[in-house]
Amino acid sequence: MSFKDKLRNDNLPKHIAIIMDGNGRWAKGIGKLRIFGHQNGVSAVREAMEGSVEIGIKHLTLYAFSSENWNRPKLEVRALMELLVNTLTKETKTFMANGIRLNTIGDLDALPENCRQKLIDTIEITKDNDRCVLTLALSYGSRAELVDATKAIARKVQEGVLQLEDITEQTIHDHLYTAHIPDPDLLIRTGGEQRISNYLLYQMAYTELCFLDKMWPEFKREDLYEAIFDYQQRERRFGKTSEQL
Repeated sequence: MSFKDKLRNDNLPKHIAIIMDGNGRWAKGIGKLRIFGHQNGVSAVREAMEGSVEIGIKHLTLYAFSSENWNRPKLEVRALMELLVNTLTKETKTFMANGIRLNTIGDLDALPENCRQKLIDTIEITKDNDRCVLTLALSYGSRAELVDATKAIARKVQEGVLQLEDITEQTIHDHLYTAHIPDPDLLIRTGGEQRISNYLLYQMAYTELCFLDKMWPEFKREDLYEAIFDYQQRERRFGKTSEQL
């Protein structure tokens, strides 16, 4: 029996965030270049997208390229940017067929012009889709996001638009890149590492964490369903006691 058949529709995560780790190590393990792993990781992205839509997940956020990834070898970075453009071109039909709306967070100004323009074009094409929002975190770092949010809030205080005593957690939330996205209920990280790597640090205060040993190119929708099944076995108390729930 598939884990999909075991899922309860009344307790599905509204938002799943994924760290797609292990592409390069998977490729090296079979004697290939790292970019071969990234290329094969595209099929895993499709599995995650279509699997999410299939069961009614409304938000899926993928850590596609971190701000620290710019420090990788230039050849690999260039290949990743080209892969991004090619993937968006090929997967637009998948977005439309599945009702997926594309969204992005991160420092898009740091991306090559062709990548940025392809993202803008795809966002425009998919803007009316409403089954699932796919957010790509590109040139993204959560610490930089928090710095940007702090600056924006400080600027409003300085200009008299906002009073210091009126700053709340909601104020911070409203100035994050993810202001219009609910906080993740579930984080999945492949590749065997057990850390969150500067990803949605503020947003994941109460996120359930799932770490998988398998590499990202090996990820299938059944792995998604199993992670959600495990999520549904947990008790999310948000600081309360079991009795209060």
